[in-house]
Amino acid sequence: MVRCVRVASISFKGAGRKDSIEDTVNANISEMEKLLDKALLDNPDIICFPEIAPTIGLNIRESIIIAYKMGNNILERFREKAAKNNVYIVLPMIIIDDGYPYNASILIGRDGSIVGSYYKVHPTINEIESGIVPGDKYNVFDTDFGKIGFAICFDLNFKDVIEGLKTKDVELVFFSSMYPGGKQIISWALDYGVYIVSSIGGEGNSVIVDPLGRLLLESSRYSPIICKTINLDYEILHLDYNFSKLEKIKEKYGNLIEIEVSRPEAIFMMTSYLKEKTVKDIIREFGLETRKEYFARANRVRMNMLRKKGIYSKIK
Repeated sequence: MVRCVRVASISFKGAGRKDSIEDTVNANISEMEKLLDKALLDNPDIICFPEIAPTIGLNIRESIIIAYKMGNNILERFREKAAKNNVYIVLPMIIIDDGYPYNASILIGRDGSIVGSYYKVHPTINEIESGIVPGDKYNVFDTDFGKIGFAICFDLNFKDVIEGLKTKDVELVFFSSMYPGGKQIISWALDYGVYIVSSIGGEGNSVIVDPLGRLLLESSRYSPIICKTINLDYEILHLDYNFSKLEKIKEKYGNLIEIEVSRPEAIFMMTSYLKEKTVKDIIREFGLETRKEYFARANRVRMNMLRKKGIYSKIK
């Protein structure tokens, strides 16, 4: 059942350091709002900003001071923007929760409500020494188009984040960062079968990557805003035991079921554009097996053989 969503990413290097930290933040917010208005011209469903976007140009301790002094006001301005334009906004910023500062990505709903927040699980050493408290939850949020999650900058170096999100069936990950991530983003997308939208603090290098690890769009200094329609009714499957059934699927459903093969990895992505059937319905109808299910079965077969040989206890 088709679930198309227009995702937008904004690259933002900051407005530059001003006379005071408050002036710096106000200048950043002014520029962010201008970029947001430009992004809205592409009619996105959700827009993502870079890591700690409102305080780019400040150090971590200064950003924490701003969180105490201006955090609620900053958040309110973007809540108003979201409600006025019926759009989700991913706003990364330092926030104060129960008296402690966190490096967070805040999901603002179409109506301006706070859907939820993700706290950076792996802050850098400098962040922690400057006062940032690590998060410990891999939150996934239900939206009107699918399940989304977040990762922030240094998180990309630690697989517990993406693995935690996958246990909650995340479909789309927003990665806000000060560094681009490069092949690490492609690796996450390919290995875990998710769409990833990055938003980078700089003039470019924000990307949209699909679950086959393909780069769909990349921003630059000439196009700091990127926007793309993606369909979240998809699944990643292995060619083994499935390939012989694909022709029958195409014969019945034609272009309403899209099958994209990535031969080097022996996998394919199946996407449904049907109005009344999901990819999972097609998988059940034709007796297909997802990549995750196939690998789990392969491990069970392996362990069964080890047990029969009486050597499982020796290698456990």
